[in-house]
Amino acid sequence: MAKRQRTRPGQRRGRQGARQALGPRPAAPARPVGALTAAEEARAAELEAQIMAEERAAEAGRERARERRRAEATIGAAPGRSREGSLLAARAEEEYAYVVRDVRRIARVGGALVGLLAILFVLIDVTHVIRF
Repeated sequence: MAKRQRTRPGQRRGRQGARQALGPRPAAPARPVGALTAAEEARAAELEAQIMAEERAAEAGRERARERRRAEATIGAAPGRSREGSLLAARAEEEYAYVVRDVRRIARVGGALVGLLAILFVLIDVTHVIRF
């Protein structure tokens, strides 16, 4: 078995004691690691204010939806199934229309088959018009 080499063919061998001394280490940071600069604090405050504004807007939207559902319930209108104007609600409404149409078609075909079966029963068994 061949002895393994630490270098690849075509590479020079490194010198044993030729390591360069590292330069002087940089001084410790002026501020503690966990501390924030004034710019970072201002940015954090700005982000927090933005998040709080979004939360207030979302809460106001939920409150309006709650009030709308209460008003619709008192009037007698059917409450909405999902948030109005959302893409999901639009897709669900479109799919619901397809489902309703398909169920009606299935009921119509099933009813026609049951009616045909009843007519054949009467013709074959009751009146003996058709004989086998």
